[in-house]
Amino acid sequence: MPARKPRNLRKTPKPDKSFTIVVGCGRLGAHIASELAEAGNGVVIIDSNREAFRKLAPSFDGIALTGDATEIDVLEEAGLGDASALIAVTERDNTNIMIAEMARVLYDVPRVIARLYDPDKECVYQELGIGTISPVLLSTKEIEHILNPEPPEGAPER
Repeated sequence: MPARKPRNLRKTPKPDKSFTIVVGCGRLGAHIASELAEAGNGVVIIDSNREAFRKLAPSFDGIALTGDATEIDVLEEAGLGDASALIAVTERDNTNIMIAEMARVLYDVPRVIARLYDPDKECVYQELGIGTISPVLLSTKEIEHILNPEPPEGAPER
């Protein structure tokens, strides 16, 4: 099967339609962008590596933009001022934090989420109204749940 060519953004998305910007087209970013687009949401996905867009679902009908999302002109080309949400899921905490802060502080994006590998940074960004997802904390909670499952309702406690 031939590789799909990613589309670069040449105009900003239509401001009359709500859309989400996803920064980072690794496994997680590609999955999020593909799921949002499949559900009928407008999506712009940004990655500095054009080849990363191959991870998007074949049915992805959003906009793929090659560029460095820490640069204002790239965020403006993506239409950040009109976005309803921004999700930063690159492989670097500092990059995700910087992009999330720019979206929240400079562009007043209503919903901002950043993936953070270092859970110690989480509380600072929640104070700024930036939602955080920490794979370390999520994995820890899930492992605890698997090791110590809740007893079924009505079962006697030990």
